[in-house]
Amino acid sequence: MKKTLIFSDVHLKVTEADKARQRAFVSFLRGFSPDEYGRVICLGDLFDFWFEYRYVIFSDYFELLRIFADWRDAGMEMHLVCGNHDFWAGRFLRDELHFHVYPGEARLLFGDKTALLHHGDGINAKDYGYRIYKHIARNRLVIGAFRLLHPDWAMTLARGVSHGSRTITKAYDTSKGPEARAIREYARTALAHGDADIILCGHAHAPVIETYPTPTGTGTYINSGDWLDHRSYVIWDGAEFTLHYAEHKG
Repeated sequence: MKKTLIFSDVHLKVTEADKARQRAFVSFLRGFSPDEYGRVICLGDLFDFWFEYRYVIFSDYFELLRIFADWRDAGMEMHLVCGNHDFWAGRFLRDELHFHVYPGEARLLFGDKTALLHHGDGINAKDYGYRIYKHIARNRLVIGAFRLLHPDWAMTLARGVSHGSRTITKAYDTSKGPEARAIREYARTALAHGDADIILCGHAHAPVIETYPTPTGTGTYINSGDWLDHRSYVIWDGAEFTLHYAEHKG
């Protein structure tokens, strides 16, 4: 059985300052051969901003998109659970690169175990501002209006909104922040209710693998962490999940 690669919260940007980090991530992905890995799962926020126009894609992401095209041609199964920075993912990733794109939750099998996948955004019930923003940003009229913007203007606007949001909401220690606590409680409750055997999330930027009781035994909560600070990722080898960290963090 081939392995599964799981990651989230890469937050790729198109700024000059971010090019080195993007090259490092592209190099990291090239280390996963389709001969060994049959499935890759991104739990959201692969991009710091992604929007799909009818005839345009963002050229600064070319090297990354080329890897996905190679994996598509090799028959690798690719999944994207949309996050709060790339929830406008759609036709191009789905039809051209053959991603399975999930606007919300998803369910996948890992052997005989069922996993519930969720980026994690909106789980924190006290984040009222984001809940309002999410409702507005996913409105079809808003999406249609945004599509009228020139792609360069759209990217500039999105970068400003993203930077402001991260500055306001970032916790000093992400593992103890409100998002990490809310997602952990969500996972614990879902496992206790028997909703799945495994809960897979991102968003909190706090990598962890934990076990909690289920109606039939023990379930697993996994947060793949992020690439911004931890460069963390998860591998399922067909039997168990393991948490890893790429070299040269930061």
